[in-house]
Amino acid sequence: MENEDQVNESSLSEKVNKEEGSKLASEGSPPEAIEGANRPEPVIPPLAAQGGRKSRKVILLAVVAIVILAGVAAFYFLYLGHPSRQFLASVNGEKISLEQFNNELSKVDSPMREMLKEEPTQFLEGMVLRTLVIQEAKKQGLSAPVRTYKEAGKDAKSQEDFLIAELMKKRFSAPPAITQEEIKAFYTMYKDRMDGKPLAQVAPVIEQILQEARQRQEFEKFVKGLRDSAKVEVNQDRLRKIAAKPLESDSAEDFKKALASGKPVLVDFGANTCVPCRQMRPILKEVRTEYFEKARVLVIDVYKCEDLARQFKVQLIPTLVFFDPKGKEVFRHLGAWDKESIVAKLKEIGMGT
Repeated sequence: MENEDQVNESSLSEKVNKEEGSKLASEGSPPEAIEGANRPEPVIPPLAAQGGRKSRKVILLAVVAIVILAGVAAFYFLYLGHPSRQFLASVNGEKISLEQFNNELSKVDSPMREMLKEEPTQFLEGMVLRTLVIQEAKKQGLSAPVRTYKEAGKDAKSQEDFLIAELMKKRFSAPPAITQEEIKAFYTMYKDRMDGKPLAQVAPVIEQILQEARQRQEFEKFVKGLRDSAKVEVNQDRLRKIAAKPLESDSAEDFKKALASGKPVLVDFGANTCVPCRQMRPILKEVRTEYFEKARVLVIDVYKCEDLARQFKVQLIPTLVFFDPKGKEVFRHLGAWDKESIVAKLKEIGMGT
């Protein structure tokens, strides 16, 4: 009986569905709606799943952006940022790169090299003038001989130096004329330095000195003409960035405190632009470090502390001035001095051993 009831219920359900379908069809419903009435509804993914896909997409885009930026940075630092592609100046269209600048600067001896690093404009201007002279030599048809591989290792002039030398020979081949009046005037002005020698004896030497001075003036005038007519562009921003920080010096207040310290004081009156002064710096630094508890060692830049320089009548630099523990000047030395002599003098004026 139960089976018959189930069959009857099933038949009844099918009959109802057919009647409903006929009714919908008679009312004008599209066949798709009739057929889809018994279809299962599509499953809509949860919002959390949609958000997850969006997050993964954002992360992927961020990773791609980082990779692109890293590539751009690598291209800049490894290619555009290389010193050979960073230009400091353009001379009639010819570039002077940072790499060239550093290579030429490395040939300069210390401490001049450190001084030029602090004032790179001066050194770059020298490279500009050198480039102009070489360009002029090429314009006049001069060329350097081709060197063989056997000559490559020899200590010989570079092709640029050869061109400059050849241009100087061509341009200033004949020594400038010097009159007898000029020779006599020079002799009269510097007679006290002639060791009592008569004019006739020293005249050839005086003439040579005056000729060299005249040639130097003519060369400077020639180079100035090249510079004035040239198209020179300098990257000032890059030049400022590569400039080294100047060495620090002590102030007038530091000087005042040192004299009141009750210890012997050594003051080096000098300047950062003075080669012998710069040669003294490492020595003074050693003395200051080793005897810090027993003496005071100061470096005064005469251009920053002009009043102090005038007060102590500094005429030449470097001038080393020694003060006893009471702050009284007891000794001074003109020019550079070795470490042993400095230490000995400090001990002599009251520095303990």
